[in-house]
Amino acid sequence: MSPLVIYNTLTRRKETFVPLVPGRAGIYVCGPTVYDFIHVGNARTFAVFDLVVRWLRASGYEVTYVRNITDVDDKILDRARERGEPIGAFTERTVAAFVEDCERLNLLAPDREPRATRYIGPMLELIERLESKGLAYRGANGDVFFSVHDFPGYGKLSRKNLADLRAGERVAVEAAKRDPLDFVLWKAAKPGEPSWPSAFGAGRPGWHIECSAMSGRELGATFDIHGGGWDLQFPHHENEIAQSEGANAEPFVNYWMHAAFLNMGDEKMSKSLGNFFTAREVLDRLDPVQGGEQLRFFLLRGHYRSELAFTPELLEDAGNALRGLYTALREVPAARSPVDWSHPIAARFRDAMNDDFDTPVAFAALHELRAEVNRTRSGALSGLLRALGGTIGFLQRDPEAFLKGGVTLDVDALVAERSAAKKAKDYARADAIRAQLDASGIVLEDKPGGATEWRKK
Repeated sequence: MSPLVIYNTLTRRKETFVPLVPGRAGIYVCGPTVYDFIHVGNARTFAVFDLVVRWLRASGYEVTYVRNITDVDDKILDRARERGEPIGAFTERTVAAFVEDCERLNLLAPDREPRATRYIGPMLELIERLESKGLAYRGANGDVFFSVHDFPGYGKLSRKNLADLRAGERVAVEAAKRDPLDFVLWKAAKPGEPSWPSAFGAGRPGWHIECSAMSGRELGATFDIHGGGWDLQFPHHENEIAQSEGANAEPFVNYWMHAAFLNMGDEKMSKSLGNFFTAREVLDRLDPVQGGEQLRFFLLRGHYRSELAFTPELLEDAGNALRGLYTALREVPAARSPVDWSHPIAARFRDAMNDDFDTPVAFAALHELRAEVNRTRSGALSGLLRALGGTIGFLQRDPEAFLKGGVTLDVDALVAERSAAKKAKDYARADAIRAQLDASGIVLEDKPGGATEWRKK
């Protein structure tokens, strides 16, 4: 059996996964800043790490999955003011929307979901430790900054060096900073904003310190895997490394994983560019039964480190591929059994997933197995198809219910009427019913012996 290898952004190479504690894996994923609904690019990142967690568990690891929520931030404060809504009420509503979107996508709930506002104490402890080591200083404006110059190795994740970063500076140095690259750890309180008491004066945390504190408290000073979107490498994850390793004097994370962008045309999908669809906008346009699994299937068909284009045609193609897998399960009832990893297709699937979660190859194995199910009519192979899909969160719905989708039309009555019309040789009526169903997105499949099955397009 091939070992699990992960592409480590820190080293820029694939490395065999060796957890800190044998048989256990700790993973921290940067969650949403809840100032708006997540867009489908965000959903791709969360789907990728849902896949990673599922595969680690399917591989026998006991996984602690931590995904945070940033519930205090400039964008949140600005949006709450725009809406005329109390900050607490606004964040509760947006957190609930995020959880709902994740459920619709069939994403696993994390084992722990720390919120920034509930970890102010650990953040302050970390800042005080950094100050005691000469890595943090108090600015004249009351903010507390991290001194980038005093942390050796800054830029090792993103492959940036201080000289190039300074040369690229386009703005004047903030008066309170010693260096333009220094970043804020603690922001002095401002009227009308939430604040907490501290040794540095009343204020609130900077964004970067939040993840260092939450991940450290939940998983320890060093843990196995840290994940997020590609754009978080710099400055967010770079700053997390500086804070955590500066305070603790030990490695922060052993394996860094970053999911590539979802693109609209030639541009990355982002809220700042305004070229995005929210996940719920897309889901609301899809079938209520099939849509969540269809969108998740689309988001994971491409390798997580490769950029993925979002188009209606590609999303529909993913739906057709998924329905093809479910059709095989409907046609040949699955025998319930554990995965038989000795089967050649199952072995190829496992090898692909162990090779840095190579979903294009793994999905190809599923389609190859579907063809074998259709050819052999084997319940054992149908069971293997279902079981393999289950290791990464697919193909667990009742095939008949999934394929019929959220149809409100009384299709069964029309199918019965069509059968009666055919028996009466009223072919015009039978054809009219088929055309009516086709226009409503219903596909009829006439089987040997006169039975007719149907599914949603």
